[in-house]
Amino acid sequence: MSGEISHKGIIKSLTDHQIVVSIVNESACSSCHAKGACTAADMQDKEVDIRSFSGDFRVGQAVQVIGKTSQGFKALFYGYVLPFLLIMLVLITLTSLQFSEGISGLISLSILVPYYLILYLTRNKIRKSFEFEIKPLL
Repeated sequence: MSGEISHKGIIKSLTDHQIVVSIVNESACSSCHAKGACTAADMQDKEVDIRSFSGDFRVGQAVQVIGKTSQGFKALFYGYVLPFLLIMLVLITLTSLQFSEGISGLISLSILVPYYLILYLTRNKIRKSFEFEIKPLL
């Protein structure tokens, strides 16, 4: 399974065209014997939409969701790397144009508002580029 990321999950809803799988991400410490001392922030419930699948599935069934590692890198790029590069580009450009550091910093940070708004408005198009496989757990 080189080049793949897999998570165990449970089918939450099922239609002819889509399966919604609920995945619980746990931090490493939340599964240890001192779990009661950990905060609820250590566990996150995520939902994954799977549009292309074959086989018989049912709600409540335990499954394995598989995605390509390249999809993880693409999500990392859109969520963290590109916004960082935009901030740095605007900051360097404005400081080289003799804007004050405070104004340059505020404008650089404010560039994130239209960036994430555009990302939100194009979420359906971006979502189509992320494809996942589903396999039943035995």
